[in-house]
Amino acid sequence: MGRAGARKPDGEPERRCIATGEVQPKAGLIRFVVGPDDQIVPDLAAKLPGRGIWVAADRDALELAVRKRLFARAAKRQVTLPEGLVDLVEAGLLRRVVEGLSLARKAGQAVVGYEKVKGWLDSGQAAVLVQASDGSERGKTKLRPPQREGAYIDCLTAGEIGLAFGREHVIHGALAAGGLMERVVEDAAKLSGIRKKIGGEAPGKG
Repeated sequence: MGRAGARKPDGEPERRCIATGEVQPKAGLIRFVVGPDDQIVPDLAAKLPGRGIWVAADRDALELAVRKRLFARAAKRQVTLPEGLVDLVEAGLLRRVVEGLSLARKAGQAVVGYEKVKGWLDSGQAAVLVQASDGSERGKTKLRPPQREGAYIDCLTAGEIGLAFGREHVIHGALAAGGLMERVVEDAAKLSGIRKKIGGEAPGKG
């Protein structure tokens, strides 16, 4: 899947990354706020009160912001960072993606298993193809994602996808179009950036 925030839909709000200085859509950035104890808090849902501090959903950018103490500069005061902030953000994004997939499953908007996923892809019901990063490359190339941006997620392991579907391991999954799909795609793009596993190419391409 492509780097988070690669394209700006018309009218989408933009923010500046404190690490790179680049302005991009909020969907491609991670929001942080300063908590009551002056500690930096990841606001992955972008709903916490307070002035937002934005960093690109990219591991290098986030590590730079930590190393150069850019959060204090952006907050214009002394702040503290939780230990292992980058790993904390990764874990939080993973939790959001798994929860989003689980909600989609319960709503009948997601399926797993090669045959079911292939059926959804062939019928056009699948808007997004989800495949495990540690799955067999030969097996994964047998399924082609829809031809649209953000239609392929490959930043999760088979065990992590399995968590969302109540199974031990899942290699192939598919999501139908809808609000839950949009949430999962956005969160997965950010997780991909933090994990430094930027895809963006369909299985079998490149």
